[in-house]
Amino acid sequence: MANRISIWISVFGVVASLALLTGALLEYRAGASVLWAGAGALIVLCAVHALVRDVSRARRKPSP
Repeated sequence: MANRISIWISVFGVVASLALLTGALLEYRAGASVLWAGAGALIVLCAVHALVRDVSRARRKPSP
């Protein structure tokens, strides 16, 4: 059960990070620094990495 909760938290983290990346790209197009877009991309990569790690952990060890 805890594995499923962890996976759902990671899914919501990916969704939230994509929303932040969208905002960062819109701000960059409006004239903000490119660092905002870079930071947004880094956050998305970290969130996707956490999701992949949680899914692989759930597939390896079935929860009782």
